[in-house]
Amino acid sequence: MLFGMHVSIAGSIANAPTNAHEAKCECFQMFSRSPQGGPAPKLTKELVAQFKANMKMCGLHDAAIHTPYYINLASTNDRIRLNSVRIIREELERASILGVQYVMTHLGSAKEQDEKEALQAVADGLDKILKGYAGSAMLLLENSAGAGKVIGDIFEDLSFLLKKLPKRTGICFDTCHAFASGYDLRTAGAVEKTLKQFDDTVGIERLKLIHVNDSKGEVGDHKDRHEHIGEGKIGIEGFRALIDHPKLARVNMLLETPHDGKEADDIGILKKLRDK
Repeated sequence: MLFGMHVSIAGSIANAPTNAHEAKCECFQMFSRSPQGGPAPKLTKELVAQFKANMKMCGLHDAAIHTPYYINLASTNDRIRLNSVRIIREELERASILGVQYVMTHLGSAKEQDEKEALQAVADGLDKILKGYAGSAMLLLENSAGAGKVIGDIFEDLSFLLKKLPKRTGICFDTCHAFASGYDLRTAGAVEKTLKQFDDTVGIERLKLIHVNDSKGEVGDHKDRHEHIGEGKIGIEGFRALIDHPKLARVNMLLETPHDGKEADDIGILKKLRDK
């Protein structure tokens, strides 16, 4: 189990490994393009070589790319939906070129349409993304907090999607999102119950990565509001139980806590819990 956080690619994507190293990360997450929109920066041979060299220099092996915020595979707008398909596929190809293991994505929102129809639309979009894909990076679906008919807040929806996809796909489990969706994580008993539910519904072997975030909101309130580790409603005991759980021993954890200068404290807390 390694710990890291989302780091900046300002200036060049090749800067991400050095930014992660400076933040005392053992693994890291990044965007490979602007999360707000626009074309992706070209991955030249020189840029890829520099990225890989910096990974080696910093002693880093595990990294992930997060897709842009505007992805919506459930959109009834053809341009948005098809653009989402194209961009996720591009991110998988870019990750494979860089040697990055995972690409994680949000799925989108049903908005005005029937939720079952929206879920099927997402499944169809994911099928298009992976058709003919032969790269090395694995696609991970991120669970949601469930606000505003966002897809993927319950384990049953994630299971439905994964059953229609190749085995080389998995889940990025966000602790804040799960908690907001009603899955309790505050105690060892609650963590055991939630992970058993996940295992029975989705399969624990499909859990490849964890976004480790405390929650400003209460359990089941569907509010996606991240907090620093131990300062939210999940609390230290919940994270201790996650880190100690034998079925998660080789699952890396990435922080997406608020960017206010306290992220290094969060990594320190996680490392202390692991070391104990």
